Amino acid sequence: MNRAEIDVDDLLKVLLGLAIVWLLLEILGTVLDLTFALLDALPTLIVLVIVVLIVLRLADRI
Repeated sequence: MNRAEIDVDDLLKVLLGLAIVWLLLEILGTVLDLTFALLDALPTLIVLVIVVLIVLRLADRI
């Protein structure tokens, strides 16, 4: 089989597969970026929850 004998349909399937892999990697990268952003904000969120609980306790809401 000669390299020039590749069907156009087969070539399009290969390109489609590569495009799908690329999109999945982009989505995975975005999810990981969001996860690390949330982990970076976690100490701040914990402090915020503690402050809210103290304020609610002092205001006799708990």
